[in-house]
Amino acid sequence: MSAAREAGGEITGNRVLVVDDDAGLARALAINLRAHGWDVTVAGTGAAALDAASSAHPDVIVLDLGLPDVSGLDVIAGVRGWSAVPIVVLSARQLGEDKVDALDAGADDYVTKPFAMNELLARLRAAVRRAQPAEASSDPVVTAGRLRIDLARRVVERDGVEVRLTPTEWSLLEVLVRHRGRMVGRTQLLQDVWGPGYDTETHYLRVYTAQLRRKLEDDPGSPRHLITHPGAGYRFEP
Repeated sequence: MSAAREAGGEITGNRVLVVDDDAGLARALAINLRAHGWDVTVAGTGAAALDAASSAHPDVIVLDLGLPDVSGLDVIAGVRGWSAVPIVVLSARQLGEDKVDALDAGADDYVTKPFAMNELLARLRAAVRRAQPAEASSDPVVTAGRLRIDLARRVVERDGVEVRLTPTEWSLLEVLVRHRGRMVGRTQLLQDVWGPGYDTETHYLRVYTAQLRRKLEDDPGSPRHLITHPGAGYRFEP
């Protein structure tokens, strides 16, 4: 099934790819999103989603995990093979393990069905904001062991080689680096990176900190830079 761009109305907002095999729900989402200024493309299968992700150039993807042809996790992996576009999973699966699996695969957020449309819109806006380049600033380049972190250019290098981070990984690292040498509480991190209303989603921090350690630390099991304060928060140590 090929992806189809929803027709009608002037497009003024960001581009979103909605991936759901429930045609009724996908159309309802498209209507609501278009009413709020989004340019919507719809795909009903994993194969169509991967095609649309490369052809429609969405700013964010809304992805249902229960697709008829392939797993939503496979779609995430397929997209992450070449793109850092934010992915917001939309799923009826409410188990914590499913959320962790989706985040670990490369998703940026997870919304459980049923959901409030204003919450989904807020999460999409937050995902797009995280992915947007920051304005150039006079912030210094931070050197930490083998790492070189350019906060103005949003670039991380390890031994001179750029490390590819997703928008959410960068946002988490940026908050910690800007507070380097000091512990940042879990609530502050969740609010700064994901936004208001995420105070209890502490598993996000666990998953994304682990991903950053795998990419940046010499020994992820004994981190030198990304330090956990159990039950309290995290610290970036230069």
